Amino acid sequence: MKQKHYNPNHTHMYLGKLGELTLKGGNITVFEKQLVKNVRHALEGKDCAVWLLTGRLYISCAEDSRNAVEFCLDHLMGITGWAKVMVVEKNIDAIRNAVLELCTAAKQNGAESFKIEARREDKDFELNSFQICTEGAGLVYDSGLMRVDVHKPDVTVHVEVRDRCYVYSDSHKTCRGLPVGVSGKALLLLSGGLDSPVAGWRMLSRGMNVDCCYFHSYPYTSVEAQEKVEQLASVLADYGLETHLNVIPFTDVQMRIKERAPAAFTTLMLRVCMMKAANLLAECIHADCIVTGESVGQVASQTVQNLTVTEHYAQHLLLRPLCGMDKEEIVAIAEEIGSYGISILPYEDCCVLFSPKHPVLRATIPETEEIYASLEIDDLIQQAFENREIKHFSVKEHID
Repeated sequence: MKQKHYNPNHTHMYLGKLGELTLKGGNITVFEKQLVKNVRHALEGKDCAVWLLTGRLYISCAEDSRNAVEFCLDHLMGITGWAKVMVVEKNIDAIRNAVLELCTAAKQNGAESFKIEARREDKDFELNSFQICTEGAGLVYDSGLMRVDVHKPDVTVHVEVRDRCYVYSDSHKTCRGLPVGVSGKALLLLSGGLDSPVAGWRMLSRGMNVDCCYFHSYPYTSVEAQEKVEQLASVLADYGLETHLNVIPFTDVQMRIKERAPAAFTTLMLRVCMMKAANLLAECIHADCIVTGESVGQVASQTVQNLTVTEHYAQHLLLRPLCGMDKEEIVAIAEEIGSYGISILPYEDCCVLFSPKHPVLRATIPETEEIYASLEIDDLIQQAFENREIKHFSVKEHID
């Protein structure tokens, strides 16, 4: 990043719209500073300038940084949308010409109707918002290029009169939420399925830094299964700036469970042992909470009774952001964030491969404590934790 403020030599300008951040009170500057810090971190080394002013995030850049800026904005937590904007002189003639240029381009893509939405932040500007809308449409209307439709237009041209005048038509929706880094740190139990990446993404959208933990049982789970999880961690890093994936070798733990636990309890006891290992890791990385992709009633280990059992063994706050969501809702988010195509790759994790035919549905804490004691497994869990492999992923790997 060469400059932190507007560079007149830059050829492209982008505007990001702040949503939830604008509702914050006296500590709003904490959120705003974190948002700008995140963008600058992602675009470090690019010919860009980033600043925030009166509820808008601005990025100017050179041509060779354009793709990087747009990738960053598509994955940025803390804004509701972004647009590539034209910066014009603060007079109605310049606005008319910009509106005509945007509508001409939209016409070539099949648009037949338009409207203008205006915001006048600069109260010294001679026209109010309504007058900007009516006067700004002049060239388009007089030329007969498009008809005006204020209810269901094919294209909406936005005019914002602020420190300068910004005109744009294409607005891209993005992740919303809070800037990553304002809400503490989470440890996500990441598998290769659909649910856990979505759970991690939801916590990123609430401003949390997220590190990941994956339990690998080689040779019962393949190298491809681990590579699949690594790809999912990389997807999360695009939204969270970076993440660390802790790969914990769990083969010995899983075999001990299979040897000593009642068959109906093998999956549930595996979840308990995972929670025990997660406690160790959360303490090590100073995580404030543990996050899972569990949803009530989705599988046998996720009945209310069984969820109560696994939560009993958590030594940190346990968050389940998907607990009230159904599979269709989860799939929709997975498709949106780019994890779906990876999650459906046919490489199963250890939970699936060792699932019993008739799992327990309503376990109790006393009976699971008795089974856990019989496993004599604490040393194996500690050893697995100490032998973990740590992989780092960063959004910069995908920034052009």
